[in-house]
Amino acid sequence: MPALRTEITEIVTGLAMFGYSDLVHALSIRPTALENVDEEVYDRLLGAYRSGNHMGEFHTAWVNGFRFARSVEGLRGRPPWVVEWKGAHRPPGYEQIPADLRVDHVFLISCKYGSNILMNSSPGNLFDGTATPDQDWFEETAGAAYQDLYEICRPLVSGISLPARVADLTRPDRMALKRQLPRHLQGDASAAYRAFTAEVARASSERWQAAISSKRAQEETVWRLLRLQSAPYFVLGRSVTGQALAYRVKTPWDLRASHRFVSFRQWAVADRGQPIVAFAAGFRNQLSGKLQAVEGHVEVRWSHGKFAQAPEAKVYLDTPHHEVPAYVPLEPARDDLTLFPG
Repeated sequence: MPALRTEITEIVTGLAMFGYSDLVHALSIRPTALENVDEEVYDRLLGAYRSGNHMGEFHTAWVNGFRFARSVEGLRGRPPWVVEWKGAHRPPGYEQIPADLRVDHVFLISCKYGSNILMNSSPGNLFDGTATPDQDWFEETAGAAYQDLYEICRPLVSGISLPARVADLTRPDRMALKRQLPRHLQGDASAAYRAFTAEVARASSERWQAAISSKRAQEETVWRLLRLQSAPYFVLGRSVTGQALAYRVKTPWDLRASHRFVSFRQWAVADRGQPIVAFAAGFRNQLSGKLQAVEGHVEVRWSHGKFAQAPEAKVYLDTPHHEVPAYVPLEPARDDLTLFPG
């Protein structure tokens, strides 16, 4: 079952598109045209609203849905025939478009609140373009430093007999390390951790560079990082600083029509607490000739604590969304476009 915060941000965004006078009225109507939302979920939303909690999420989701309904990029003031909520449904495999709502079987909408994460991938899939289910990225890229770190951390764990080699850790072993290791390592353990993160970042950067040596491969990598797909979709949400987000994500076709890809570079970053690979892409506006940069970074880290689970690669966008050539901000709602005209 999705978390309450997720239900609020996604369902309320959809409710706001129908043109009801206010949120309480919409929650009482419970339109059948908003599909896959049952009575239990509506009761939970109404209870959360009356409690006074999550009011920021309620407000921003309502504003974003209303903005999309009146936007010339979106519904242009007409009511939707159907809004489908994905909810807990997750198809198997990699999902190309991160959509939470589908409007009139055409508009795909991703609701993104309080995060500048573009994507979460396995390191092998991101940096090499391939990955195996049992791949240990840390063992492959920084085997000696990984083992050194483990040998220093191993005596810090009690109540379980840990193997001598980090590669032989079982799931119970990893859970013990996760529970007992301090969040911030000290002394020799801290120094070993810094050496380990630097080696992982360096090796990850080198492998990424080898995999995308051509300019065509680099351009396709930028498309992937920005999550551009063959069909456009919309992102409605709120930034990490609290501003409302509302923009259309271009397709590679659209982006090439408006901007020319110039360059892509990436490099290892030291002393950031995690293995970091930063990146920067350059685009030139086809009309103005202005050069625009898109910057971000990849954080390679254990999932849910040190040694706990397989490493993951989280891709963060550092450039403000409205400055990314691939993202088209939705204009403010037009006063001459009213919902349910006539």
